[in-house]
Amino acid sequence: MSLVKYRLKEVAADFGVAPKQISEIVGKFFEKPKSNTQVLTDEELNVVFDYMTQTNQIASLEVVFAVKPKEQPKAEVKPEPVKEAPKAEAAKAAPAKEAPKAEPKQEKPAKPAEPERKRERRVVDTSAVQVNTNRFADVDNLVSERVQNYQGGKQRIGGGKGKQQQKQQNNKFKGNKSKNEEQEKLRRLQMEVARKAPTVVKIPDEITVGELASRMKKTAGEVIKCLMMNGIMAGINQTIDFDTAEYVATEMGCKVEKEITVTIEERIIDDHVDTAEELETRAPVVVVMGHVDHGKTSTLDAIRKTSVTSGEAGGITQHIGAYTVDVNGNMVTFLDTPGHAAFTSMRARGAKSTDIAILVVAADDGIMPQTVESINHAKAANVPIIVAINKMDKPTANPDKIKEQLTKYDLIPEEWGGETIIVPISAKTGMGLDDLLEMVILTAEVQELKANPNRRAKGTVIEARLDKNRGPVATLLVQNGTLNQGDIVIAGTAVGRVRVMTNDKGRTVKTAGPSVPVEITGLAEVPAPGDEFNAVTDERMARELVEQRRQAQKDAAAKAMQKVTLDNLFAKMQEGSMKELPLIVKADVQGSAEAIKASLEKISNEEVRVKVIHAGVGAINESDILLASTSGAIVIGFNVRPDSGAQASAQRTNVDMRFYRVIYDAIDEIEAAMKGMLAPKFEEVVIGHAEVRMTYKVSAIGTIAGCMVKDGKITRDAQVRILRDNIVIHEGEVGSLQRFKDAVKEVTAGYECGMSIAKYNDIKEGDIFECFAMQEVKR
Repeated sequence: MSLVKYRLKEVAADFGVAPKQISEIVGKFFEKPKSNTQVLTDEELNVVFDYMTQTNQIASLEVVFAVKPKEQPKAEVKPEPVKEAPKAEAAKAAPAKEAPKAEPKQEKPAKPAEPERKRERRVVDTSAVQVNTNRFADVDNLVSERVQNYQGGKQRIGGGKGKQQQKQQNNKFKGNKSKNEEQEKLRRLQMEVARKAPTVVKIPDEITVGELASRMKKTAGEVIKCLMMNGIMAGINQTIDFDTAEYVATEMGCKVEKEITVTIEERIIDDHVDTAEELETRAPVVVVMGHVDHGKTSTLDAIRKTSVTSGEAGGITQHIGAYTVDVNGNMVTFLDTPGHAAFTSMRARGAKSTDIAILVVAADDGIMPQTVESINHAKAANVPIIVAINKMDKPTANPDKIKEQLTKYDLIPEEWGGETIIVPISAKTGMGLDDLLEMVILTAEVQELKANPNRRAKGTVIEARLDKNRGPVATLLVQNGTLNQGDIVIAGTAVGRVRVMTNDKGRTVKTAGPSVPVEITGLAEVPAPGDEFNAVTDERMARELVEQRRQAQKDAAAKAMQKVTLDNLFAKMQEGSMKELPLIVKADVQGSAEAIKASLEKISNEEVRVKVIHAGVGAINESDILLASTSGAIVIGFNVRPDSGAQASAQRTNVDMRFYRVIYDAIDEIEAAMKGMLAPKFEEVVIGHAEVRMTYKVSAIGTIAGCMVKDGKITRDAQVRILRDNIVIHEGEVGSLQRFKDAVKEVTAGYECGMSIAKYNDIKEGDIFECFAMQEVKR
């Protein structure tokens, strides 16, 4: 499509010929123009230019150069009479030569006047054709060149200079109008090109079919059709993953970009990675662990007393679960015994809030169960362990025995060639405490513990409680950044503004830097120990994030406690791939109830889980039946019977009650019930193979495969998979099976047959049909 309208009469005027001649030229190759004002297409113009060029050939290039020099003397003839100096020379010239020259001067303007103009016009026309040809070939400069040549052609045809100026003045408004039209056409062309450019679609990790169609500016039907063509059956409200959506969008000519969803958590919580210049040395955080009565509390008290200032009467400090100790100018933060629960919780979350663990072992007692648990906690959190062998003041103390027991848990003493620091101490006499603190400082120096105090605070909740006067109170350990009074803090599902901040000495403080424990008030609810806390700037978004976390907790709890009914107990009840059998146990004595509960829960296997939802003592009553009816549970009675109300209620609600006097009878019967409710197990049995020798297309049925049965047999009711080069390309059912013109139920090895596959037609010669059946296996 041409951007400039070039009419037939304008082309004729440019060539200096009649419009009829141009019309005849166009009519030879295209449909004859209906009028002189008809706009010629680019193809028609090209033909006209080529035709005019071929029919108006110049004999030689000398004609071109012969015309141009004759124009120059004409311009120089006029100024010669003005000059007076050459007159004398002219008078001296021979008069005989002047007379004959006069006649040719008169003849030359008379005869060659018209031919010169014709030649000049032809030269211009030929060059114009060449320029126009290049112009039509170069699309990028189409508009500017066309406009320039078009205006130039008009000026050349005008003849005199005065006519050109007059025409320009008359067409001034017309020229502006055409210029605006050109700009409008160019804008439309750009819009058309933009429409042809691929649509950029941003797709998240999951998207519904309807939303994908909306983003691609397509109909939902087109998207569903594309999905069906690729073997995916999805409705308009069904969710598809990113890979599927990307494939569909690419198939439909769109350019795909991954949409990065920024959560509220990412927007309000500072996840800036500290640089080496920003980091400063911080105090180590030490947790004290060990078995009960091995002297954890005594050791902590002894360490704390060594750092008590004289201003603290009696050396009693306010206990907030964590405290700081000054060791020769180096601060060390200790987590008190209640922090042990937080330590376990933090280990489960994968957080590392402590830097060093002190394992207290009694010299006269040795390694105990809680000691082993403490070792495992520290190892799981990848925290270095310093062993403090306490009670060295006792005469029965045997530190070598302790060291030998520690080697079983890969804690080999340094003096034995290992890496574990072992310090003998006595919390009672104070022996070895200075050595213990020195080893803590030494271990911390090796770790090169650093943090950035010049950022928003983040850390861990050590303890939390509800105070009747102050409301929710939380002990926080700042791990990075600085916590200020008035900061908005979010910890788990709790959010609030720091009102009062107290340090381990009981003094109110305004700020708390890295490795500093503080007790704060101002939270809306009590957070859980081990929760991570963050200082944020936007309180509204923080409360929105807390609501999201609460909803997530509710959803998780609802998922964990799915309601079970009696009807779908054996068929539909699943937990992942596991089924659940809820039971209610009632016994004559508490010991029997606990024993039966433990025994029944032990018979759970990987497919069925026995869950005792209630165990009690006494006769089976109506409340037990009500619980059983709502949860779909079976009631187990051990040496007890139901009362009259419970009996009637059980009959009314069809609750199953079982009564036993021997515990093993109960276990055997529950096991039998479990086997009855297990999903039947199936295994695949290959029954035969057939090779495709030829294929036929039948309009009403689809593709029919002419096959030879290689081994086994092919049955009409079997399932089949198509193998191409031993790669499974389809799995389905046999559509039809025929021998000659008769439908048959089976074809055995060595015979030919005709087969079709249900809802599948992409069958090729050489494909192998593998027929198989699913058979139930008895347990």
